[in-house]
This record gives sequence, C-alpha cells and structure tokens, in this order.
Amino acid sequence: MGTVYVPPGWPDRVHPPGAPGWEQTATEFLLDCCPADYRGYAVLRRHPVVLAGFAAAYVEGQLTASRTGLAQVRVRLADHVSPEVVEAAAAAWHQETARLTRTRRAVALVEESLRGRVFVPRL
Repeated sequence: MGTVYVPPGWPDRVHPPGAPGWEQTATEFLLDCCPADYRGYAVLRRHPVVLAGFAAAYVEGQLTASRTGLAQVRVRLADHVSPEVVEAAAAAWHQETARLTRTRRAVALVEESLRGRVFVPRL
C-alpha cells in the first residue's frame, strides 16, 4: 500500500486511514475529545463512526460555550478583578476557542474518513 494522504488538520496521533490499527487510534483520539463518561458506552467503543458523531456534537457544544465565554468575559469580570486579570482571562478564552476550532476540524476529518471518504491532495 502506498502513502495515504491526510489533509491539514488531521490529528498527529491518528494513523492514516487504512494503516494497521488506524481505527483504534481514531477511537482513542475521539474518546479523548469527549467526557470520560463516554468511555462507559460500549456502542461508542465498538463503533467509531457512532463515536465520531458524539465527539463532533460534544466539541461543537464546547466551542459554542467558549465563544460565549469570550464574548462575555470583560463584562462579567470588570467589576471583580483588575483589568490585567480580565485581559488574561480573555486571552485564555481566545486560546481555548482556537484550540477547540482545531479539534473540531480534526474530529470532522476523522469522521469523514470513518464514513469512507478518501482524501486526495489538491494540485
């Protein structure tokens, strides 16, 4: 088997589709994107494509919450902490929103691959 192309944003720790153990690495990655309690559902551990849908919904919810936190941080904290702390909190929300945006893309790519999509490089 030749080299399999994975697009930008593919998670480093997930083997390329078709590689030995790729679905296991995908499952581990997806479970790490979810609350620990999700590990208790056999259907999610046994069916990576089902897990991918759960992970996508969970990460999207986190991203929505992070965007809300970022939008409200200055107003909610202005009367309670110094301006420097408000800015540090805003920076943390901004970093978390960026991280979750990357995670959402990675989860979507893995889900697409689990559903049979083959990625090809653009020329």
